[in-house]
Amino acid sequence: MMDFSYNNKNIIPEKGDLLISEPFLPDPNFQRTVVLICEHSNEGSFGFVLNKPSILKGSDVLEEVENFEALLHVGGPVQQDTLHFIHRQVDGIEGGIDVGNELHWGGNFEQLLLLMESGAVSLQDFKFFLGYSGWGKGQLEEELEQNAWIIYKSATAADIFDTQPDVLWRECLKKMGGKYKMISNYPTDPRLN
Repeated sequence: MMDFSYNNKNIIPEKGDLLISEPFLPDPNFQRTVVLICEHSNEGSFGFVLNKPSILKGSDVLEEVENFEALLHVGGPVQQDTLHFIHRQVDGIEGGIDVGNELHWGGNFEQLLLLMESGAVSLQDFKFFLGYSGWGKGQLEEELEQNAWIIYKSATAADIFDTQPDVLWRECLKKMGGKYKMISNYPTDPRLN
């Protein structure tokens, strides 16, 4: 029998960590997802689902912005009428918040649009999200106690930007090794095994 304790009890999530959903998490919003934590405090947590691309592009939701061809991701179930972004662009975007691991959350969106229009930035260094994932005070800690999430502390910008969304969940678990590598091979529906 597989031990489903993920050693989360003494690990505190921090900015830049990834939350990897346990293989059989029943919540359809987070089934086989990887969430980048952008903020974690005693008041709650905030982040973005990295591996749920939508069918929309930027110009589909911001009609006044031409040639905004970046694919949008579903960042989570909260406020899906808001647009957010993360990037590994150090220079040129004012106001971004450093979340560690060479990653930044947000910044001056008008400035970003000008840089995109001039070709000064590569869209490969950005991910755009509709909505976000949020946890109230103590909620994430409770979910960690219930083994709903596995904390991945060794994430890099390359993991986030260079790994295809459809394999990100599996690849992060494989990199963790041991029982996590074995978990990465679990079928989505064990009844079909």
